Amino acid sequence: MKPSALVWILLLCTWPLLPLQAQRTYCNPVNLDYGYCPIPDFAAWGKHRATADPVIVNYKGDFYLFSTNQWGYWWSHDLSDWHFISRKFLKPWHKVYDDLCAPAVWVSGDTMMVFGSTYTSNFPVWMSTDPKNNQWKERVDSFEAGGWDPAFFQDDDGKLYMYNGSSNAYPLYGAEINRSTMQLKGARRELYLLNHERYGWQRFGEYMDNTFLDPFIEGAWMTKHKGRYYLQYGAPGTEFSGYADGVVVSDHPLGPFTPQAHNPVSFKPGGFVRGAGHGSTFQDNRQQWWHVSTMVISVKNSFERRLGFWPAGFDKDGVMYCNTAFGDYPHYLDRPVSKKGDGSYEQDGSTFTGWMLLNYNKPVTVSSTLGGYLPNNAVDENIKTYWSAATGNKGEWIGTDLGALSTVHAVQINYADQDAAFLGKQTDICHQYILRYSADGKKWHILADKSNNKTDVPHDYVPLPQPVKARYIRLENIHMPTGKFAVSGLRVFGNGNGPTPDTVKSLIVLRTEKDKRSAWIKWEPVDNAYAYNIYVGIAPDKLYNCIMVHNANDYYFKGMDKEQPYYFSIEAINENGVSRRTQALLVR
Repeated sequence: MKPSALVWILLLCTWPLLPLQAQRTYCNPVNLDYGYCPIPDFAAWGKHRATADPVIVNYKGDFYLFSTNQWGYWWSHDLSDWHFISRKFLKPWHKVYDDLCAPAVWVSGDTMMVFGSTYTSNFPVWMSTDPKNNQWKERVDSFEAGGWDPAFFQDDDGKLYMYNGSSNAYPLYGAEINRSTMQLKGARRELYLLNHERYGWQRFGEYMDNTFLDPFIEGAWMTKHKGRYYLQYGAPGTEFSGYADGVVVSDHPLGPFTPQAHNPVSFKPGGFVRGAGHGSTFQDNRQQWWHVSTMVISVKNSFERRLGFWPAGFDKDGVMYCNTAFGDYPHYLDRPVSKKGDGSYEQDGSTFTGWMLLNYNKPVTVSSTLGGYLPNNAVDENIKTYWSAATGNKGEWIGTDLGALSTVHAVQINYADQDAAFLGKQTDICHQYILRYSADGKKWHILADKSNNKTDVPHDYVPLPQPVKARYIRLENIHMPTGKFAVSGLRVFGNGNGPTPDTVKSLIVLRTEKDKRSAWIKWEPVDNAYAYNIYVGIAPDKLYNCIMVHNANDYYFKGMDKEQPYYFSIEAINENGVSRRTQALLVR
């Protein structure tokens, strides 16, 4: 056989693996040029970036992202590079700050439609056949019914439905819309109200204890799959780590709806940045499902938030799920799919790159420090805490020691808003910096030079074209758009050269008879682990929810359906990889 023929045979045999080497990756929170909070009273503790309540729709092969108070929207061809388009949707008589708060976006034929939250009857429905070029006109000048946290869904038969609601006392509502007049066709129906006495995750508060307020239901979104209607909703409060999206299911777009056994669908209560509520579900150009939702910071204001998205889907039993395991680590955008005989698609394998966090709580050196914003806050895996330099000047820097020579694949730089000066959307600001790496702390090389960058990158994610061997990483400031040089997470991803963690032993789940919504989970510590993933689900093959726990060997889980048995499994994590999961443990 000729050598060239042999090469072609090898290529053909291995072609499914080849794209993985060049696959694009992303890391939550999504790196968008988030606008600053436009509301002065909300910025009294410090001006800061904020958005929430995202909607992504696939329109003519491109993706359009709308979210709260951004004075415009983004589009992307690949879910990686996002381009902002400035647009004010408010009219002069709308005397509010909220320009498209919690917007509704849907596609009807060749037209994109947009409607923002309002309790009034004079907000228009906008339409466009060329949103990339910011060409909009009014479909109707006033949608008389109004509605907060609206969502519109056009069914296969052409009928249009609206869903809305945001309350800790009232349910989600739904109604059919007359597509000719774009007004309600009949009265709204009550669809679903929270039942926190049964479902623990629906309890309000950081500790799911209903302290201070009853839980909120909000953020409706409808997805149809194989003839069934999946009505999603956010709960119990956007300020908390447990902010999640649940789902109820029906054979009709207006119900009656039944809660899915697997709930919540989108749930991320642990890790660097937490929360996965009030979002939307969409398909990419390969028919793969994704879920985009709100992530929580809530430091300078309760509504200081970001966006993240995760792979989602429907299993063979029609159960809707969302995979948030390692949800703020690098993941592949182009996961492989297999087409089945019925034309549907299913996920094959995980999107996780396997690149581990290399510098959790590792030593940090800095050029200066402002007050109590201490250096190690930048490596403690908590977006709520941050290090700040004394100034925002060129030459301020922060360095992290990985502890040993490691293979570095990517770096994520999460800037914090310290002494920011802006209110509202800014379109002419940028971050500039240089990333360097070293094997010995003496001889330095450039990892990424963004000293001439002209874009606003508050959560810049830098995947490397080729991995490098490094022990030290240093971020040097060139220019800040505003305020001090401050970082909530300088996160280095790759793989160490040591062994992966040992498998966890003695997983114990104590589910109290007093309140079966809650459990105390304990396990024997693993000496060579820095974190653990706890998987929870309704069957051994449906462990769809994941909780990442750092620097502890117990966790109080309060998110269960008191009438549902659960299965639990756990894996250990370190710089080198992940242990085997434990066998699924049934807890009744």
